[in-house]
Amino acid sequence: MEYKDYYQALGVARQAEKAEIKQAYRRLARKYHPDMNAGDKAAEEKFKENNEAYEVLSDPEKRRLYDQFGSQWKQWQRSGRSSADFDWSQWVGGGARPGGQRHVYSGDFQDLFGAGGGVFSDFFQQLFGGGRGAPTGRAGDPFAGFGGRMQQPARSQPANAQPVEISLREAYHGAKRLLQIGGRRLEITIPPGAANGTRVRIAGAGTGLGGGDLYLKVTVSEDAQFKRRGDDLQMSVGVDLYTLLLGGEVPTTTLDGRTVMLNIPPETENGQRFRLRGRGMPELKDPQQHGDLYVAVQAQLPKQLSAEEKSLLEKLKNLR
Repeated sequence: MEYKDYYQALGVARQAEKAEIKQAYRRLARKYHPDMNAGDKAAEEKFKENNEAYEVLSDPEKRRLYDQFGSQWKQWQRSGRSSADFDWSQWVGGGARPGGQRHVYSGDFQDLFGAGGGVFSDFFQQLFGGGRGAPTGRAGDPFAGFGGRMQQPARSQPANAQPVEISLREAYHGAKRLLQIGGRRLEITIPPGAANGTRVRIAGAGTGLGGGDLYLKVTVSEDAQFKRRGDDLQMSVGVDLYTLLLGGEVPTTTLDGRTVMLNIPPETENGQRFRLRGRGMPELKDPQQHGDLYVAVQAQLPKQLSAEEKSLLEKLKNLR
């Protein structure tokens, strides 16, 4: 199996601070985003690779485990022994985690359970858990003897996967849900920035065969006013014809309930978009950081014009 050098993928040193890792990831995400590279398979693979690297290096627990693994892996290679004989037993699934902890993942819920087409590589699945790339326990397999428990972790415990729906406003602020699971009443916290496909794992709260963990799959319902794209939001606001022509300010209510004044320059065209920086959704991994809010203006034409207003508009028409 190929060893993944996540530091090299993001172009950062192994001693890089969290802020530097995040900055490198965001730069590469913009460069290789599918929206900017339509049909480019190589860019798509780089985008997935960068996402995987950031998933590990932005999480202190995953990063610690990855660094420990990398050191042992390199020692094994320097010894001249085959990587196929490497002892994965202490690494499979990322090791035991204390009960009751909550872990949040972004992306397609299927990826966690190893259904086809997952985002994460076999290396990631092997080190941190999941079905794709996990040992099979076949006769003659170097992983035989400890791989059986990794064969189909999700499919053997479907009862431990629970859907939960929240509103876009709840996704902005974070939400709580009370769930009745196996005779227990659990209060589950869904963090700010959750999106469709975000997964929340509650360790030790499963009810399937052998217990295990409880997985929540988050679905965010559509909002009548705001549309979401990643961490950015889009909305429209009505602006009267005179303000579009002459300029002015229009009050705009953001998703967090605050009112900001949108400055409209003279002769603004209908449909023009304005960006309000930092007024979008909080980032799942760093809720203190926000996306942007894009506001499109929609012209509101005057109705029930008086005779004088019609006369003035006729004069304006003739002037042009």
